[in-house]
This record gives sequence, structure tokens and C-alpha cells, in this order.
Amino acid sequence: MPRRHHYLIAVLLLILVSVGIAYLRREPPSAPAALPPHSYVKALRQAHDGQPGAARVLYQQLQRHDLAPIRRAALYAELPNYPSPQALKLAQVDLENDEPLVRRAAIASIRRLLPAAQRSLVLGPLLDDDEQSVRFAAVDALLGLDPDAIGLYFGPLQAALEQYQQALQQKPDDAEAQVHLARLYLHENEYTQAAAALQRSLALAPESPDALATQVRLLERQGHHDQSRQVLAKALALRPDSAFLQHELGLWLIRHDQREYALLALSRAVELEPDNADYRYTLAVTLHDLEQSDAAQKQLETLLSRQPANRRARVLLIQYWKETGQLQNVQVLLAELERQNPDDPILQQGL
Repeated sequence: MPRRHHYLIAVLLLILVSVGIAYLRREPPSAPAALPPHSYVKALRQAHDGQPGAARVLYQQLQRHDLAPIRRAALYAELPNYPSPQALKLAQVDLENDEPLVRRAAIASIRRLLPAAQRSLVLGPLLDDDEQSVRFAAVDALLGLDPDAIGLYFGPLQAALEQYQQALQQKPDDAEAQVHLARLYLHENEYTQAAAALQRSLALAPESPDALATQVRLLERQGHHDQSRQVLAKALALRPDSAFLQHELGLWLIRHDQREYALLALSRAVELEPDNADYRYTLAVTLHDLEQSDAAQKQLETLLSRQPANRRARVLLIQYWKETGQLQNVQVLLAELERQNPDDPILQQGL
């Protein structure tokens, strides 16, 4: 082989080696920015605790497509405290999610995000969902609406309700299922069937608080007010330290126009379970109805100190402070709300 050819081959080999070394040493292409592994946990805690920026990070997490269904469902438990057009849009998208667990979570969230008059338009189509549990979740979310609010979905709702009742009837040995069945019958004013379902539940779990509370409501609806009071009294005699039963007694007294006496039971319920937001909220409303404004406001302040994300309590306290002319306090609550969720509809109302 001529010397010139040897020289050309050597040059080509040198070029190839140089290119190979350059390729191996080059910087890898930058990957798209990814959320850190802890971002989900951090965002969920931020939303649960009502920290500044909570709505923003919650919405960001709901826009992800790599979350496990159970994690995505947990986000929807927090979403109702951060309402906005974007929050509703995100929840509506997940009404078509492939996972029934996520669809049910979105339904529960929308149930709290939307007023009754708008709820059926969004959730009505889920009454024909392929998954039974999703259809039943839609029924639970729409029960109690008047026919005008249900509108075109009145027929589908009745059909799904019948399916729901039939499914629960197939679980006679499930105490919780029978209580739920009794409530469905109670909604339809089918008192005989409701009583039978309750008897099955109480036979399985004689001290079930939910069953006892439903029995009280059933007796009241039938006009048996003395018997309903006796059921509560008997249950409380056995479990005087039950916060649930004390709260139910308070509600019974309110329904029978005995708010002054109700305060004792409601206060006892809060004393027994100080972190129960529903109990403290009911106590605050009752105090306000009895024109004890300062005490009502203090209960709501305590609630917010324990649960800063509780929008329902925040909105009510804003209302109460407006009524008493405490506009500086109103401004503080609105400022905190704006840091949590700058798109909250109440911020558009101002003072």
C-alpha cells in the first residue's frame, strides 16, 4: 500500500477518536424541570394547614398526571377550602378520570364547591356512569335538592336511587349499609322501609351512634317527638361522654326551639372533642342566634386558630365581624385569605 494511503488512514482514525472523546465528554441535554419528590407531601400539608400559597400548590398538584389515584383523591379532600373557577375546572376534568376512586373524590369536592342550584348540571351526567360506586356517589351528592334544582336529571336520579337501594338491600349483615339504606328511605318518606333497615342495623350494632341518630330523625318525621327524645336520653345514659350524642341532643333541642338548653349540650360536645370543627361551628351559630355575638366570634376564632384552612369558619367570622363593625378584624381575615387563595370569590366582595 502506498505511503500516502497509510497517512490518510491514520488521519481518519485520529479524527474518529477525537469525535468519540468529544461525544463522551459532552454535557447531557438538560431534562425538563421536574417537581421534587417531596413536593406532593409538602403541597398537601400546605393546603391542609392553610399556609400562604396553599391554593397555588394545590392546583399545581392536581395538574400532574403521575399521581397515584389515592394521592389524587386526597387532594380533593382539601380543594373545597380553596374555591375558584380554576378549582372547579380541575375537579370537572377528573369527573372523567379513568379511576373510580378519583371520580368519586371529585364528586365529593364539587358537592362542596357548588351551590345546590348549579350542582345537578355538573354532577347529573355521573348518574349514568359505568361504575356503580360512582353513580351512587352522584346520588348522595344530589339528594336533598328540590325538583327545580335537579331539573332534567330528576328521572335519572330516581332510577339511580332505586339501584342504590337495591344494592344496599343485598347487604343485610352490614350495619353501616343498613343505616345508609334507612337514610335513603327517609329521604323518600318511606318510613316503614326505613324503620326495617334501622332495626337490622341496630340488631347488628345496638350502640351505633349513626343508627341511633337516624332513628331519632325517623321518629321526629313521624311526629313521635317524645319517643325520639327517649331514644336520645337512653343512649346518653349509657354513653354520657359521647361527643356525638351530646351534639345530636343539641341539634334535637334546636329543632324543638330550645336553643338555650341546646347550648349546654353543644358546649359539652366541644369540650369532649375540641378539635371537631363541625361541633364548634354549630355552637358558634347557636350562640349568634341567641345574640351572644362575642362568644360566637370567640368560638370561630378558636376554630381558625386550630384549622386556618377552614374557609367556612373564616367566611362566617367575617360576616359576624362585619355585623358588629369590626372592620379592622375583617381586613386581617381577608388578607390572610388572599395569601392562601387570591382567587377566592369572597375577595371580590371586599368590605
